[in-house]
Amino acid sequence: MDKEQEIIKGCIDGNRICQRRLYDFFAAKMLGVCMRYAKDRAEAEDMLQEGFVKVFQNIGRFKNEGSFEGWIRRIMVFTAINIFKHRIRKFQEDFDKEGIDGSYDDQVIEKITAREIVALIQQMPDGYKMIFNLYAVEGYTHREIGEMLGIAEGTSKSQYSRARHYMQKVLTTHYHILNEPFQEPK
Repeated sequence: MDKEQEIIKGCIDGNRICQRRLYDFFAAKMLGVCMRYAKDRAEAEDMLQEGFVKVFQNIGRFKNEGSFEGWIRRIMVFTAINIFKHRIRKFQEDFDKEGIDGSYDDQVIEKITAREIVALIQQMPDGYKMIFNLYAVEGYTHREIGEMLGIAEGTSKSQYSRARHYMQKVLTTHYHILNEPFQEPK
């Protein structure tokens, strides 16, 4: 039995030391997943804790099909979705209020760090953030997203398009602010 299997078995048996090892090993990576869905670090930490409670409650259901890390990641994503559903029941209205258009600099993305992108994603309206993460980062189809969130597939597609435009607008604005020449105050 390898070390991962040993820890999983210990967690199934309720061994607190094994639970702590599992948490310590995956917490930082899973916090990164939660940060993409949360409005701030505090909410991401809440998602992480709630997600790990679910991991420990359901660890006996892991069937050794696929990676264990992938299984934990799915739990974190679904925890984020559930928190999102409780917080925002009708996010479509928020999207419709956003007036997003304009021209964008496609090379902006090359000049921004991953940390800045995560921070910008966190600033997105909740529905944009959810669709953007599920589609662009997690790789779910619009059909799957629609089923998970209880929305039409077309709504997922349109919200993803709006999320991309929103991100492009924010990135372009961010880029132009960073590259404006400094002007001495008069």
